[in-house]
Amino acid sequence: MNDPLQLIMKEIEQALGDFQTTNMERVVTILSSATRVFVAGEGRSGLMAKAFAMRLMHLGADVYVVGETITPSIQNGDVLIAVSGSGVTKSTVWMAEKARQLGCPVLAFTTDVASPLAQKASCIVYVPAATKYRRDHEKASIQPLSSLFDQCIHIILDAICLQYAEMKQVEHKQAFSQHSNLD
Repeated sequence: MNDPLQLIMKEIEQALGDFQTTNMERVVTILSSATRVFVAGEGRSGLMAKAFAMRLMHLGADVYVVGETITPSIQNGDVLIAVSGSGVTKSTVWMAEKARQLGCPVLAFTTDVASPLAQKASCIVYVPAATKYRRDHEKASIQPLSSLFDQCIHIILDAICLQYAEMKQVEHKQAFSQHSNLD
């Protein structure tokens, strides 16, 4: 096997090279006007969603991770970020459906714009990467399962954080002041 790090970087570069940034500004605008932000996802997609929630908290957003014990009910004025590479994860699709029923926008991050999750979304961010299903429309990947999607979504969500910080005029020093200080 060639250098695995170089192979992974090449896959990420190819996938993100095909990423359309058109909906990113819309996502930032929706996040900026939301009362509260809720993030949802399962498995590694859920971990990427949690990382996004943490960074949004550092940037001053009122943000919650669905399923945590301190997460309140979602209400009108709030927004749900739903992350699922396949777009078929039942719990994530159900959360999106419930949020829409309650009048909340759903921002879906997925590889499948025709998926059940995408059908529930107010805004779809298409991530051109591979999932564990290796569908025909997905990028090829030597990595196991949804690793390429997880890597790409992490970078995309960090880019959204950069735009959010710029819109909210949050600089490093302010963000750092929100960082955990009990460690």
